[in-house]
Amino acid sequence: MIKGVITEFANNEIKPYAADVDEQQKFPEEQIKKLSELGIMGMSIPKKYGGAELDNVSQTIIMEELSRACNATAVTMGAHASLACYPMVNHGTDEQKERFLPKLASGEYLGAFALTEPNAGSDAVNVQTTAVRDGDDYIINGNKIFITNGGKADLINIVATTDRSAKHHGLSIFAVDAKKTKGFLLGKKEDKLGLRGSNTQEIVFQDMRIPKENLIGGEEGKGFKIAMEVFNSGRIGIGAQGVGIAQAAFDECIIYAKEREQFGKKIYSFQALQFMLSDMATMIEAARLLCFKAAYLKDQGKKYIKEAAMAKLYASDTAMDVTRKAIQIHGGYGYIRDYPVERFYRDAKITEIYEGTSEIQRLVIAAELLGRGF
Repeated sequence: MIKGVITEFANNEIKPYAADVDEQQKFPEEQIKKLSELGIMGMSIPKKYGGAELDNVSQTIIMEELSRACNATAVTMGAHASLACYPMVNHGTDEQKERFLPKLASGEYLGAFALTEPNAGSDAVNVQTTAVRDGDDYIINGNKIFITNGGKADLINIVATTDRSAKHHGLSIFAVDAKKTKGFLLGKKEDKLGLRGSNTQEIVFQDMRIPKENLIGGEEGKGFKIAMEVFNSGRIGIGAQGVGIAQAAFDECIIYAKEREQFGKKIYSFQALQFMLSDMATMIEAARLLCFKAAYLKDQGKKYIKEAAMAKLYASDTAMDVTRKAIQIHGGYGYIRDYPVERFYRDAKITEIYEGTSEIQRLVIAAELLGRGF
């Protein structure tokens, strides 16, 4: 039922605007508003706070279908529903949940998560942003880069060090009401290869003062653990994103193969193309099932770290391979913007990078296989 509803919605309300969102680097504000009205922005939030409280398999389906229609819209929603909401839902104090979750569930607030810095990406422990206790407040200084929704978000979960000598045990996460807090500044808005409608921006903190009540969980030193949980969970969504991009490219190839003629026949009749389509379809289905397995294990309360990393790794590889083949099938037409496969190719690349590069996923998988943890 959820797949039917979200697919129809994506086809009617998201897909028709995807090319313009990309071409004009236009933030999909209207599409996000409609997703809020549908209840999707609160899909990971408990019903008691106004959310939909959907299971993880359903959330994976939603992410795939939105990514198939418009990846910039999907990642805007995904960063909100996963990265922003997860820390609050799973680690927020009762007061924090009451204060923030209803606004995040309704779409009144758009959320973001800020960890990455110029010298802290894959090396998450090397965060330089500081949070110093001053009475009943914390004073935060530093900057974050490549933050999805960074220039649009109302609530941003910021990872900062409260004790640099303690390394990863000294990291904490703070909920910042960005548009209402002095000392919160916007830096460079990134001009990207793909996801051009998604807002990716630097954010800067200059003596930003926030109340101690905004320390997520109410306790210092829990930030690294929370962040790793966020990324473990979020990898399932990025995997679904890769599947959605690949499926969109594949769908375009089927249409094109049935219309295009060469040497007096439809190109789908050539065995070389049939083999390419067969490989593409098989990879997509395998990637989809890896995502579903990880989501299912999470729903069952079982360990899913390895499976989530596998899903993201394989689905991002699939997105790149399938979109590359899609351009090849379209020939010269695939290289021009009149056809959407070139956009899918550009959008696919980031899935191999954010929320843990493919190299990091391999480290996570190996660590789990060898029983060392990560």
